[in-house]
Amino acid sequence: MKTLIIHPEDSSTNFLKPIYETVPVKTVVTGGISKETLKELIRCHDRIVMLGHGSPWGLLSVGRFPGAGQHIVDYSMAGLLKTKKNNVFIWCYAQEFVEDNDLEGFYSGMFISEVLESKKMGLTGIVQSVVDQSNDSFGTIAARYMNGGNPRIICEKIRNDYGKYSDNPVICYNNERLFYSLRVALSE
Repeated sequence: MKTLIIHPEDSSTNFLKPIYETVPVKTVVTGGISKETLKELIRCHDRIVMLGHGSPWGLLSVGRFPGAGQHIVDYSMAGLLKTKKNNVFIWCYAQEFVEDNDLEGFYSGMFISEVLESKKMGLTGIVQSVVDQSNDSFGTIAARYMNGGNPRIICEKIRNDYGKYSDNPVICYNNERLFYSLRVALSE
């Protein structure tokens, strides 16, 4: 299985890099290509892993993709993504993007990865070390299971291990916002 990793270069999301270090056959894209080139890469890969900052409308380009606009992955790619199985969508509010487009994969809702985000989500008294523990734990745990089956299995295993840190309010918040979607084939 050939996996395309789309992870726009941004030091604030470096904690996500371990997730794809264990993926055996992969192409990693961090910037420097057009949306059209990215669409061609999506077409020729079996699985797509998208990581970074985002919104309900897609994965943010963070200025790394020439001419892409605000999002490098957006609704214009939903049809292509719908043809892929076992995708991964980890960005803030990926849930809306996945569900609105009926996509298959493991995905996140709002995901706190910065102290400022924890304040915006109503968590008080959060310091950087608490966020760092959440980020580091998530990246390490997700890496263990990224190649381990369908989105349901991946999600359940990550939620189980990540949720063991129940004394960390950021982890508790994020863990409640990890989901999966499996599409049923019409012939079934």
